[in-house]
Amino acid sequence: MATFFNQATLTYNGTSVNSNIVTGELVEVLSATKTALTGDYTTGDVVSYAVNIINSGTTDFTGLTVTDDLGAYTFGDTTLVPLSYIDGSIRYFVNGDPTATPAVTAGPPLTVSGITVPAGGNATVIYSARVNEFAPLGATGVITNTATVTGGGVSADITAQATVPASTGVALTITKSLNPTTIADNGQLTYSFVIQNTGSEPATVDDNLTVTDTFDPIIDITSVSFNGTAWTEGTNFTYDETTGVFATVPGQITVPAATYTQDPATGAYIINPGTVTLTVTGTV
Repeated sequence: MATFFNQATLTYNGTSVNSNIVTGELVEVLSATKTALTGDYTTGDVVSYAVNIINSGTTDFTGLTVTDDLGAYTFGDTTLVPLSYIDGSIRYFVNGDPTATPAVTAGPPLTVSGITVPAGGNATVIYSARVNEFAPLGATGVITNTATVTGGGVSADITAQATVPASTGVALTITKSLNPTTIADNGQLTYSFVIQNTGSEPATVDDNLTVTDTFDPIIDITSVSFNGTAWTEGTNFTYDETTGVFATVPGQITVPAATYTQDPATGAYIINPGTVTLTVTGTV
């Protein structure tokens, strides 16, 4: 509801007389909400949104346009947009019934036009976007984007926001390599296991990380190290020379959290994963 004021002026023979001030209330019968259908994000994820427009009046609203800024924010002298609309993802419902897709301009900003909201009814627009390299990362990262409803007899822009936080926690990957890749009988080889954490939190002792492997062919282990520090069998790892089963003791491996930097020139976020290396050397 908005209050408005109005006053008239009567002019005669060089004299002006003001009327009394009248006050009115403009009742807004159109409202909008925006809901994020995704709990959190990391780079490359797909996030979805639903914009619901409700008409509490007795007259249809036609020719409405929904514009979404796709999370645009200022970076230095430029504007970065952390979401990229996914073509063909628009779904449009009127009073809950699927309706032909309205006109869409991917932008940014994303524009959906030709929307009708019937009297006493509602219209819902659902769409998806992919998180790109400009999305803030880390524990404080969020994407806040605004949908604005205009046109079709709307007296003032109607806005609705949704905020999605960046993913937190631990996110681990492991890669294994062999050196050399060609070896003769009774030769020496080294297995290297590189563990990376792209998450915003470190993997700690309480996470009970364990690396297991069955070496085939079975090797006679001569050394095991973690980040260059020698490990001891029984304390840090176990090994069955009969089956070739190798396992680290739970909690011996910890991995630092990733760090995130924003390129000062482009504004793109760079993930610097926390990295540790486990090596196992032995003879065949």
